[in-house]
Amino acid sequence: MHRSTREIRLAQALVESADTLTDGFEAVHYLQGVADHCVRLLAARAAGFMLIDEGQAVSLAASGTHRDIATELLQAQRDDGPCLDSYGSGRPVPPVSIRAAREAARWPEFTERALVHDIAATYAVPLRRGQRLLGALNVFAPGLPAEDDDGTALRLAQLIADCAALGLQNNTAYVQCRTLADQLQQALSSRVRIEQAKGMLAERWSISADHAFVAMRQYARRHQLPLDQVARAVVDRVADDAALRREAE
Repeated sequence: MHRSTREIRLAQALVESADTLTDGFEAVHYLQGVADHCVRLLAARAAGFMLIDEGQAVSLAASGTHRDIATELLQAQRDDGPCLDSYGSGRPVPPVSIRAAREAARWPEFTERALVHDIAATYAVPLRRGQRLLGALNVFAPGLPAEDDDGTALRLAQLIADCAALGLQNNTAYVQCRTLADQLQQALSSRVRIEQAKGMLAERWSISADHAFVAMRQYARRHQLPLDQVARAVVDRVADDAALRREAE
């Protein structure tokens, strides 16, 4: 790949990896897109992410290119494999020949399946943010990197994985902020509604707003209802006015 073309594609991958502050975000779909960038940038046959929690794979996301192969190779790592090794050590697994790994009895099930699909080499990098490990990115290559690669492929894979981890963390923070904002808005709306209901009852019954609030609160407790629900009924003029009035006596 021409250097300028690769740089443009890398920039595109990094921009898309950062675009996670959106509603309707799906981690698997997002990681599939990142894996597609890995295939193009690293001249790989396929790539995939394994999200891991407490040593167990909880989700897989494979590239669109040769997705069936990538998914099968990720699934073949139930007991061992590049992803689990990278996750367990927190370090990259450098490019390794599948045949050499097979001869060394390394990752037996994984290497057997990889050879069936003519995967010649593989490498993996941890997916993490700070000290928190989320899983690993696995690249399935048609051959070992060229001698003049000087570790570029592995470093590039790690850069992409780091951006993906940041994207996942940012979305988590975004969802938490949106949830908190919604909760605060609901609390504010509830407070406004209660104040409005107090004023309506106080004017209707010619009592103080405090006495009207006590009546609503006691009614809510007696009928095991949220206070906001009682206030809403008052504002909408569907509340049992007589029953509420008795609570004020």
